Amino acid sequence: MNPKTHFRLLVLYVLVGALLMVLVGRMWSLQVMEGTHYKEIAAQNRTRDIVVPAIRGMILDDQGRPLVRNRSALVVSVDRTSLTRQKDRGAAVLRRLASVLGTRAEEIGKRIQLCGPGIKRPCWPGSPYQPIPIDDHVDPKRALQIMERQEDFPGVTAQVQAVRDYPRPEGAGAAQTLGYLQPITQEELDKRKGLKVTGYSGVDLIGRAGLEAMYDADLRGVPGFRKVLVDSQGRVTGTAEERAPTVGGNLVTSIDAGVQGAAEKALKDTIAKARKEGHKADAGAAVVMDVHTGRMVAMASYPTYDPGIWTGGISQEEYDGLLGKKKGEPLTSRVTQGQFAPGSTFKISSVSAAVKDGYSLTGIYPCPGSYDVGSRAFTNFEGQGHGDMNLHEALVVSCDTIFYKFAYEEWLRDGATKPKKNPSDPMVGMARHYGFGSRTGIDLPSETPGRIPDRGWKRSYWNATKKADCKGAKEGYPSVARTDPARAAYLKAIATENCTEGFVWRAGDAANFSVGQGDVLVTPLQLVRAYAALANGGKLLTPRLGTAVTRPDGALLRRIGAPPAAKLPVSQEVLRYIRGGLADVTKKGTAAGAFNGFDFKRVDVGGKTGTAEVFGKDDTSWFASFGPVDKPRYAVVAMISQGGTGASSGAPAVRAIWEAMYGAKDVKPLLKDGRLPTDLPKPPGEGAAP
Repeated sequence: MNPKTHFRLLVLYVLVGALLMVLVGRMWSLQVMEGTHYKEIAAQNRTRDIVVPAIRGMILDDQGRPLVRNRSALVVSVDRTSLTRQKDRGAAVLRRLASVLGTRAEEIGKRIQLCGPGIKRPCWPGSPYQPIPIDDHVDPKRALQIMERQEDFPGVTAQVQAVRDYPRPEGAGAAQTLGYLQPITQEELDKRKGLKVTGYSGVDLIGRAGLEAMYDADLRGVPGFRKVLVDSQGRVTGTAEERAPTVGGNLVTSIDAGVQGAAEKALKDTIAKARKEGHKADAGAAVVMDVHTGRMVAMASYPTYDPGIWTGGISQEEYDGLLGKKKGEPLTSRVTQGQFAPGSTFKISSVSAAVKDGYSLTGIYPCPGSYDVGSRAFTNFEGQGHGDMNLHEALVVSCDTIFYKFAYEEWLRDGATKPKKNPSDPMVGMARHYGFGSRTGIDLPSETPGRIPDRGWKRSYWNATKKADCKGAKEGYPSVARTDPARAAYLKAIATENCTEGFVWRAGDAANFSVGQGDVLVTPLQLVRAYAALANGGKLLTPRLGTAVTRPDGALLRRIGAPPAAKLPVSQEVLRYIRGGLADVTKKGTAAGAFNGFDFKRVDVGGKTGTAEVFGKDDTSWFASFGPVDKPRYAVVAMISQGGTGASSGAPAVRAIWEAMYGAKDVKPLLKDGRLPTDLPKPPGEGAAP
């Protein structure tokens, strides 16, 4: 053997030896160093983890009556992933399933398609890896066919599950307050980093709005899990490990089903009456608040809807109806999200501001039919003058010109169109102290803040709209002119003024502000909170719906508190004076006609009408109230959009609510001695639980 051959063989021996050493080392690493890890992986190949959703807790009223509960239902679900693995992508299975359920395969196909841009409902908004429910009202005989012939329905299950039910005790719907459930999406699951056993999983339904969303963590409970053994074909052969889910807690609320039902009925009846009288009356809200605790007793919004529409999927037509203007956008809560000019109900803030600014609480002021604010005359309602009067009488007859005078003089003292360095703007500041222009902090999502305009807001708004205004000033509004020349001319004049000096806080802005007009916007919730502060002596409370979370057996898990109340910078003397003026509004003032025949011995109610003008629309009707006058317990507010004057729609709705609460000649009172329960309710009876 020559030296070259010998060298080559030696190199080959070394390479083979090195490779053998690497293989031996790797085997040692896999079997010894990482043996335990790979044993676990091998075991997992023989098992599958199944998340078992927890039964969601109920939402109860203050007496334990279920506003939302669960009912048992046979639910047929389809595993989309399993279908896509079949040769025909599950087409044959869907045809057989459709035949059993009495529907069309195309309809089932729509329900299991994933929601996305351009996809019409029904579609599946949840995770693609979880079973998709397609029918929750299955006849037991049909469900039995599916369960007994699993070989014909691979990827299809029929199981008894708990689904949400809305019993409407005492006629209480409260749809916008309660909210609704939707499947968790894969994107949300990724964001929340859902775990297989704890936290959020692909089979979860989560709250999308209202109390369902705000208290989702309390209501949903803790999911369980089941680790099952499977063979090489994926068939279940046994159970390796199991942990039962923990039922979610019950949310006890301050809503009283009786009062809630009465508020919804009063709102619906008033709107129907207003429409008969020729008003459009397109929306409304009614709200009742405990003035001492801030607890919400009733929150009614119109138009409303049945939240059960979400159960089992929703069609595109139904979905569009909830969001569209054609049906009045019923998904929107007019109590917390509706923003409207408050009209004269706002005067409780303006009186407080005027007195704090130095005007005499007991002084006498002229109330002419009109008052010149700069070069423009601002008039009372229908131009009526009332002579000289004090502030008490100004509230009773709702004199606007007195407040125009206050606002104009304050505006002049602040420097008019060339304000001093730090203008006082007393009415703006007081409005903010009353809670207007900011969220109340209620335990509901998506609350709107309303709007309290001031000099800074005016300039910001001008910067945002200047381009459009200047275009309108130059080109006019030809599309509007074709149908309404007068309105087009008005719009062009406004655009011209706004284009050149729209950033200026004018005298007219201040005057309109004083009577809750112009750019002022409030929500019904903000207004009832302000009247509760007036009634309770100046405490601006944070509204609350949730009072406690309990176990299914009624044991307390936690109480739900509220932040400390803010304090109005208004003396007790002024608050008593305003309450006295409002007490006469219902007896001899602007609301006397609406309260004619009312039994003030049962409950003495004080309040204020509000009629807010809206360009191009009918007036917004308001009535804000509190009672009993001597020892207030509740504040009640009603608002009817395009409902006419405050006396014609808002006041009658509020009267109906007070009569339901305290009773009338032919009406049994809902409240015993005018009081609501103070203790936690007992657990619901067997008929209320799933």
